[in-house]
Amino acid sequence: MRQLKLNKAFTLMESGPVVLVTTHDGKRDNIMTISWTMVVDFTPVFAITTGAWNHSFAALRKNRECVIAVPTVNLLDKVVGIGTCSGADTDKFARFKLTPVPASLVRPPLIRECLANIECKVIDIVRKHNIVVLEAVAACIDTARKERRTVHAVGDGTFIVDGRRIDRKKMMVSRLPSGV
Repeated sequence: MRQLKLNKAFTLMESGPVVLVTTHDGKRDNIMTISWTMVVDFTPVFAITTGAWNHSFAALRKNRECVIAVPTVNLLDKVVGIGTCSGADTDKFARFKLTPVPASLVRPPLIRECLANIECKVIDIVRKHNIVVLEAVAACIDTARKERRTVHAVGDGTFIVDGRRIDRKKMMVSRLPSGV
């Protein structure tokens, strides 16, 4: 084994899918790309890491709701583009030709082109680490979509695309919540 610089250690663990998070600031919708996500437990509680450097953070803090949209690999260039411009001066839905769809329980929109959308309410913000804790209030998935592979950021400008799914449910049945 060879030494790895500590400032690159995060590239070994950045594993969650890259997601798009929509917000509404009271005037208009916005989208931000987030690669730091976490499932908190088997309940519908998630966490994302963001802060004042993202234009959408003020809307998250003020309105305390968002949508986590899960894009597939065919949207990678749009996902990267969204993450490299600011909603302060860009209508990202228009620029990246994405379709906002009204959500059922929150004001920010779903993104039609994404595989799945999770409507969320902010239940906590851990300021020291810029962690936004979200509780899902509704979720939907496009079951007709053929492309289902998600993308994972390594953190250095490269990405990993999901591969084949391996089923071990029978082995894990005693550890899975009912209905999963």
